[in-house]
Amino acid sequence: LFLLLTAVIVSTVYAQIPAGYYNNAKGKSGASLKTALFGIIANHTQRSYNQLWDDFKETDMRPDGKVWDMYSNITNYSFDSRKSNYSKEGDTYNREHSFPKSWFNDGYPMYTDLFHLVPTDGYVNGRRSNYPYGEVSNPTWTSAGGFCKLGPCSTPGYSGTVFEPNDEYKGDFARTYFYVATAYADLPFGAGNADYQRYLTDSTYFVFKPWLVEVLLDWHRADPVSEKERKRAETVSSIQGNRNPYID
Repeated sequence: LFLLLTAVIVSTVYAQIPAGYYNNAKGKSGASLKTALFGIIANHTQRSYNQLWDDFKETDMRPDGKVWDMYSNITNYSFDSRKSNYSKEGDTYNREHSFPKSWFNDGYPMYTDLFHLVPTDGYVNGRRSNYPYGEVSNPTWTSAGGFCKLGPCSTPGYSGTVFEPNDEYKGDFARTYFYVATAYADLPFGAGNADYQRYLTDSTYFVFKPWLVEVLLDWHRADPVSEKERKRAETVSSIQGNRNPYID
């Protein structure tokens, strides 16, 4: 994970970082930095899957009180309007593992970690499936208004199907992936699965293949931390007791 080679922990005037929270990471770089951050953020209060519905009311509410959907720009869901079935975009919302749950065998506590769980339109979520994020030049499917895309990856190094979120949230998802790779640094995500090893490695340090690292770093740089992302991270931290250092 190349970002970790030069990562620097910076406290902004906005972040409510507890005093001394990152002390054990100071002066470190590379693998030792990642290991230090793992020791700081790995342990957190585990949520149940059902608790997420109520958690979303705190973490993902728009200013108008509706669900903040990062996969669709046509939805106007109230938090109590969810349904069990959907047939098209705009029918209902559900719980999206932005880092697909199949990549970690539905294991806990990752299964309910709010830093990568978000409410999204159920139909768009279903179309995303467990494809990796990536850049798409020639989409085979798009959500309403071209907000999200599905199709062959246009980044050199991979040509399989990827899901491209809207530019507005690309940095959010990139920093989520860096968080997952760090908070669960003891898990070799791609081990023993030839399909997943097209974008994951079996290393606990370099979790993502180079093409995906390139995509995530590009997104991180192009889409800096927003007020929405910062507020969400603070709320998740108040619920789980840990933080995302890539947002801090």
